[in-house]
Amino acid sequence: MPLSDALLSEFDHEMRITRKFLERVPEDKFAWKPHEKSMALGRLTSHLAEIPTWAVSTLERDSLDLAPPGAPAYKPRIVASRQEALDIFDKNAAAARAAIAAAKDEGWNQPWSLLMRGQTILTLPRVAVMRSFVMNHTVHHRAQLGVYLRLNNVAVPATYGPSADENGMSGAVV
Repeated sequence: MPLSDALLSEFDHEMRITRKFLERVPEDKFAWKPHEKSMALGRLTSHLAEIPTWAVSTLERDSLDLAPPGAPAYKPRIVASRQEALDIFDKNAAAARAAIAAAKDEGWNQPWSLLMRGQTILTLPRVAVMRSFVMNHTVHHRAQLGVYLRLNNVAVPATYGPSADENGMSGAVV
């Protein structure tokens, strides 16, 4: 089985779950954050919508500089509505899926680097970047969004099994 096929199964699963979380984001709470050091809910929502673009960058470039010398630094997008987040997420997830599907096995072990101001922060094989900086990073922030939803009395969707809000599992540990 090609590596892309194995990764697509996991990617599709994680993107379906992530979309369910984004569908529940309360628009009237975009400025809310659980702590002064935390991201605001709107920023977190935007970040989750953008993460799939990293798959495309990982597969189409050898590196990404977040603040290239002599050019403007990356500026995160902030969505204005839940629908905007969903539209961006859907577009980015579809582009990421297409890039993963088109990737050849020999390319997955090629190095990819993340840079800041021309300085290398890390270099990993593309497959490791896909798993950690795309999929695991999505899971991390989706879990963070789940806490934000819970603290705002919004039902948390099932993830890898029922949530306390679904299937009558109040207080259950899954």
